[in-house]
Amino acid sequence: MQVWILILLVSEANSAESCLAPVRPFVPSDSRTARDYADIIRRDFEVYIADIQDYFRCLEQERARAFEEAREVSQDYGRFLELVGD
Repeated sequence: MQVWILILLVSEANSAESCLAPVRPFVPSDSRTARDYADIIRRDFEVYIADIQDYFRCLEQERARAFEEAREVSQDYGRFLELVGD
């Protein structure tokens, strides 16, 4: 019985999304280095902008999932309280 409970808990934990924020692009402090690597730095910014948009979408999806889970748990708790007579 304990094994089944553990399996259920692990599968529930795996359903949660891991939203990882992208790393900020590096900008060199001197203008010569910035010019020398302008194409790479520009690309880093473009990738960051796309990645941060994906990150925001992930956060919104996780928020919606967690909200629904909390609603379900609240209902489960209500049923539990009815069972134990509280």
